Amino acid sequence: MASSVGCQHYVRSCLLKAPCCGKLYVCRLCHDAEENHQMDRFKVQEVRCSECQTLQKAQKNCQQCHVQFGEYYCDICHLFDKDKKQYHCQPCGICRIGPREKYFHCQKCNLCLAQDLRGNHKCVENVSRQNCPVCMEDIHTSRIGAHVLPCGHLLHKTCFDDMVRTGAYRCPLCMHSAWNMDEHWELMDKEITQSPMPAEYQGATVKIICNDCQSHCTVPFHVLGMKCAECGSYNTAQDGGLMQQQQQEPQPQPQQPSDLHTENEPESQDQPQSQAPH
Repeated sequence: MASSVGCQHYVRSCLLKAPCCGKLYVCRLCHDAEENHQMDRFKVQEVRCSECQTLQKAQKNCQQCHVQFGEYYCDICHLFDKDKKQYHCQPCGICRIGPREKYFHCQKCNLCLAQDLRGNHKCVENVSRQNCPVCMEDIHTSRIGAHVLPCGHLLHKTCFDDMVRTGAYRCPLCMHSAWNMDEHWELMDKEITQSPMPAEYQGATVKIICNDCQSHCTVPFHVLGMKCAECGSYNTAQDGGLMQQQQQEPQPQPQQPSDLHTENEPESQDQPQSQAPH
């Protein structure tokens, strides 16, 4: 259960005394995997040195043998670990892996994000307080990094990678495209151009809803996909059945009046019959 180098989760030289059950575990995750309840990291008060076995208050170095319990120590989260440039984010309420200068805390999302997302992401209020929509596990306190989708929703980075591998390209929550699909849409344009629909579907249209721009429009029907007339996305959903184009009946041609005689035909005259010779 314990060793001088910690556990699979953290590198540390002490055990935490769980405030809930009084048992000793290397970390809260090891505790939660074995017990039917969870350890509150913030209520931890005592640790036991893995070198000299001295039970003492939580601190960075052993009061007896002076061994360092962890290169990094947070006296709020009671987190001991090797140095990963961690920092404690007060608004998040937990420690994050840094370095701090590469991240900022978005007040609306209530989450630490990479600096390149400052002013460059769609805010969703308290987004990290929702579970990952793929695995349904906690995101905010997870040791697995979060991936921010263009729509603003979050997934675990590992869950996002699984989505990419399986060919799923839409946010599980709002169906918005999960990354820039422009190159894929161009390939679909070419494929549709090279695959004309049968004659009975020529001119057929359908109403669609675009999952990317939320537009409602009527577009040509094609079995490979329906392209949004507003933003060019094929991430669309059909809204109703096919609408066949009504064929226009040929307009009747106006009758041309018959040619009028400009001159009276001469009346036929009886010709004298020649008499047979007597």
